[in-house]
This record gives sequence, C-alpha cells and structure tokens, in this order.
Amino acid sequence: MPKPPFRADHVGSLLRPQDLSNARQQWREGKLEAQGLKVLEDEHIKEIIKFQEDIGLKSITDGEFRRDYWHLDFIAGFTGVELNQETYGHAFSGGGTVATFSIKDKIGKHSGNMREHFNFLKANTKMTAKFCIPGPGMTHLRSGRSGISEAAYPDLEEYWADLTAAYRAETQELANLGCSYLQIDDVSFAYLCDDDFRNDIRQRGDDPDDLLIKYSQVLSDAVVDRPDTMTVTAHMCRGNFQSTYMTSGGYETVAERLFSELKVDGYFMEYDSDRAGGFEPLRFIPDNRMVVLGLITSKSPELENKDDIKRRIDEAAKFVNADQICLSPQCGFSSTHHGNNLSSDQQAKKLELVVEIAEEVWGES
Repeated sequence: MPKPPFRADHVGSLLRPQDLSNARQQWREGKLEAQGLKVLEDEHIKEIIKFQEDIGLKSITDGEFRRDYWHLDFIAGFTGVELNQETYGHAFSGGGTVATFSIKDKIGKHSGNMREHFNFLKANTKMTAKFCIPGPGMTHLRSGRSGISEAAYPDLEEYWADLTAAYRAETQELANLGCSYLQIDDVSFAYLCDDDFRNDIRQRGDDPDDLLIKYSQVLSDAVVDRPDTMTVTAHMCRGNFQSTYMTSGGYETVAERLFSELKVDGYFMEYDSDRAGGFEPLRFIPDNRMVVLGLITSKSPELENKDDIKRRIDEAAKFVNADQICLSPQCGFSSTHHGNNLSSDQQAKKLELVVEIAEEVWGES
C-alpha cells in the first residue's frame, strides 16, 4: 500500500447517526451511563469503518463519533486547560459560536483519553487507521494572551515550550500504538488569510505574520521526533460549523512563509469555493511534500460535476507537480456533533465521487 496521504482521501469527521446523537445527549443529561454510550459508539464506528472500506478509501477514521467537537475534546485533555463558555473574536457566517477554553495553569501531559479511541479504530480496519487531532496553535488563535493565565505564564515563550513538549509526548504515545497517519487540524493558517481576521489580531496586540510563523514552528516542533513510519499532514480550512464558515481569503498572503516554516508531509487545503482564491500559492509547496486539494464541498448536498473537478486538478497542476496532488472534501462533514446540512446518502455520494475521480486521474484511489 502507498504511503498517505492517498490520492482519494478525506478529512475525518462524518455525520453522526441520529440514535448515537440522541444517546450522547442522554449521556450529557445523566440519563445514560458512559458504558452504554460506548457500546453504541463501538457499534456505529464499526459500521462507518466498513462504509469507508467498501467505497474504496484507504485512510479510515472513526468519523470522530466519540467527540463533541473536533478540537475541544482533545485540547481539554491537557493538564492546565479548562473548558468554558467564553467566545472570542469572529462568529461564523450563520452567526453561530461555540464554547472554548482557557489556560488556567501550567500545561502538562495529556490524559491520553483518546489513545483507546485510536486502538479501537486500528483493531477494526484492514486499511490505514488515520487519527486526527487539533494543532497547538488552536490554543492561542481565538483568545490570544487573554485566554492564558498571566500567573501561570508571565512569559508566553514558556507557554509555547510547555505546550510543544506536551504535544510531542502525545504524538510519541500515538506512534508507540502504531499510528502511521496523523492529521493535525489547524484553522489558523487559513484564518490568517482573511483581512478582517488579521485586523482583529492586530487590534488585540498581535502581529498576524508573527503568529503564522509561531504556529507553524510550534506544530513542526511538536512532530519533529515522529518515526519514519508516521506520516503527518496539516489540514487547514476557513471554519466548518453546521455548513457555515468563519473567514475568507486566498492563501497568497501566507503561502511562502507557511510552506517554508510548516514542516509536515502534506497539506489538506480548502479549495471548494471562491473564498479560497486561486491555485497560484501552490507554487511555494516544496517538492517533497503532498497537497490534498479539498475540491469537493462538505457544506452542501449538491454533487459536484466530475469533469469540473478534473479541470480544477489540471489547473492546480500548473503550479505544483501533478504527482504531488491528492483529492478530498475541503473539510469534515461533521466537525462538531451537530453535522453539516446534508444527508448520509449525500455524504456517501461525495466520498464515492472522490474515489472515482482519483481512480480516473491517477489510476488508484
């Protein structure tokens, strides 16, 4: 089997079955024991694994069925992090906001509560088990200094050092379990393409270009000791919450610095709408890295035209070698437990289309 990322790939989260959503709500309300919820999660995860394998995907996730949010569940596992109802900065295009967190104390090692999630996934697929975690920059992007205790961290450089060490340790734990495909989701890189978002960053006292470099370096340092058997990719998007988005703007503002500083094996890049700009920034991608073009949207039910997607791949190949290109949806179908506005059947058709196009363009899925 070739190394990931694969010609036909996907970002990770998938629509939750309704009975699982209902059970999770009962668990939140104290009406269902954790073990009862786990039994149902196990059942549905086995089914979603089989679905992915049956349509020809080589990277298999658990659909993030055990999570409420793509980022909060993992970040809350670090010592020193406390979930709260604070909201910072931008809202989504539909006006929605989500809860976030604060750094109340020194960052310490991760609880490891998601390692058993990976173990279950790996034990139940014949293909490559892909695990997704949020990037370290997500602990700072929305709040900046205001979300990090000055008593715990009078010097932010000490914060970044502790956070990097904690991420590096958890990455190694996943590697020890046999994780060969780790995707790190970090919206900061695409958010920093947006002029309004950049202005907000300046108004709170940060330099958006400095943050781009800091977030890139911290993520790179977090995975620098990964074994040769582990592929690490970075996924970047402009927000994905119940089919809404948060920011707009092409990658040109950040591309040269981003691809120079962010040292991973591949990049999942949102390209499903005009908000992402053109393919010209791909010219800065180093020759030894892959780019997974998110040309299929997970936000709406309409199925893309196969020939249109092939033409867009050809257009992208003017700026980066075609052998470095893969295809996927631009984001997950359910970054939060709420899910996007389409059905499971429509989700399936989009993923099947990704596999079909990849087979026709590259001769493999």
